[in-house]
Amino acid sequence: MFTILTVNIIPGGIMKRALIVIDVQNEYFTGKLPVSHPSGSFNNILKIMDGAMENKIATAVIQNSAISPESPVFRKGSYEWELHPEILKRHRDILIEKNFPDSFKDTQLDKWLKDISADTVTIIGYMTQNCCDSTARSAFHRGYGVEFLSDATGTLSMTNYAGSVTAEELHRAILVTQVRFGRVIGTDEWLSGLKG
Repeated sequence: MFTILTVNIIPGGIMKRALIVIDVQNEYFTGKLPVSHPSGSFNNILKIMDGAMENKIATAVIQNSAISPESPVFRKGSYEWELHPEILKRHRDILIEKNFPDSFKDTQLDKWLKDISADTVTIIGYMTQNCCDSTARSAFHRGYGVEFLSDATGTLSMTNYAGSVTAEELHRAILVTQVRFGRVIGTDEWLSGLKG
């Protein structure tokens, strides 16, 4: 495994980027939480991971584990808890298990990023409003630059006592509120930026 970072010239200096692939697990495909929007998010995740490998961008794959062994979702050792097979086929520098929405909480993610001198993180994976948003905000509060990939994150429709929201509305709302915490861009723009 390699931990070389892409180095891009940006206004004001040099960016050292690391990719964070969050919770692309079977739970979101065949389990109780099927991601529905945007429809191409999974293919874009794979494109981003392939682009990261080609450009030697250090990649962390995050795997969520429920704390309770009785949990109906993300129960460690279950098929739904496992990473999607296509994610397993792709390069990663580190696999990090987490128990909370924030990928930094009680994990070695921050130490790993510091060890490889990353100053910017690219966020992809699931779900937009939960683990992706929590991780992006935490990264921002820790002083990292954040790139939030609009079409390589995804979610599903939700209902609770407050009402209902479609997956599209929820996804869009999080992307709009990310303006304070990071740069929201699409897969094609991100990939073309690697060549620039």
